[in-house]
Amino acid sequence: MSGQREAVVEGVARICARFDAAYWRKADETAAFPEEFVRALTDAGYLGIAMPPDVGGAGLGATEAAAMMQAIARSGAGFSGASAVHMNIFAPMPIAVFGTQAQKQRFLPPLIKGEDRTCFAVTEPDAGLETARIKTQAVRDGDGYVISGRKIWTSAAQRATRALIVARTSPYDEARPLEGLTLFYAPLTPAHVEIREIHKMGRAAVDSNMLFIDGLRVSDDERIGAEGDGFKCLLHGLNPERILIAAEAVGLGRAALSKAAAYANERVVFGRPIGQNQAIQHPLAKAWAQLEAADLMVFKAAALYDAGLPCGVEANAAKYLAAEAAYEACETAVMVHGGMGYAKEYDVERYLREAMIPRIAPVSRELILSFIAEKALGLPKSY
Repeated sequence: MSGQREAVVEGVARICARFDAAYWRKADETAAFPEEFVRALTDAGYLGIAMPPDVGGAGLGATEAAAMMQAIARSGAGFSGASAVHMNIFAPMPIAVFGTQAQKQRFLPPLIKGEDRTCFAVTEPDAGLETARIKTQAVRDGDGYVISGRKIWTSAAQRATRALIVARTSPYDEARPLEGLTLFYAPLTPAHVEIREIHKMGRAAVDSNMLFIDGLRVSDDERIGAEGDGFKCLLHGLNPERILIAAEAVGLGRAALSKAAAYANERVVFGRPIGQNQAIQHPLAKAWAQLEAADLMVFKAAALYDAGLPCGVEANAAKYLAAEAAYEACETAVMVHGGMGYAKEYDVERYLREAMIPRIAPVSRELILSFIAEKALGLPKSY
């Protein structure tokens, strides 16, 4: 582990130690956003970990950002803690890469300081994973655009001040399906954006939402990149997102594994700790090995991204491997605890509910496997 990465992990771990299991249990039970936790990370400068130094960021890469997010999840905060800051870590990447200097100076410092919060408004009810079929329209109007449409599964929109919105600025073309999409960094004006929360099985502390956008006006200065280049811009947020989600999944799995190993050492049945039984040892050892393997792919993908090299296959593979390894680790942790694994006070049931997130979002397992089959193995495109 590099010195910078190690310093990030140690610094974040010290902050996380101030927020114990009871804090996260309460946040989950009451669906309370962890404001104190986010403020602590913000005050320490961690929201700008991957942002350019000239706007107040640390100028580090996906490697350090992944290490940070993994440390948060590993602390026991899980996806509730990681998701609370996740959007402000990866979502601004398209602005940092494609924004003008004026846009970077205007938009990024408030995110780093916690004065603004952002969310990613891409997915739509009728399009799902088929980004090319996005229907939200941005119609040219004078020196700007008027946006109307719907978005779904927009995380953290309840507290966001702005959203990175992908909208169609020219009609869908079957020959060039991903052209005609444009990226905007738009204000979430209440008069023109209705936000409805989606209640879900896990990660209750961080909201997921439907957005109903009607006549939202944005200026040319709030368009990121050229008109029609929205998907190209989006890619600079999607690969880091997969890497960070994967890192968080590994962290969550390790948190569950740590709980399970501690319980297996302490719980005595028939005169011996249950951890002495191979029926307990082997599933835990397997989970450990799978998490370690996934972790290597996470940081391989991060290293490629930081080097400016293609990393789509690796980022998606990392997300797939980490999600599956985390789910198995969390399920194993529940089973090792037996009946108490179903009790909230032991936390592993919360981890298991949260472990569903990386298996589903931001892209399904099946689509990842289809993508890898095409890009890594040269098989015909199936979607």
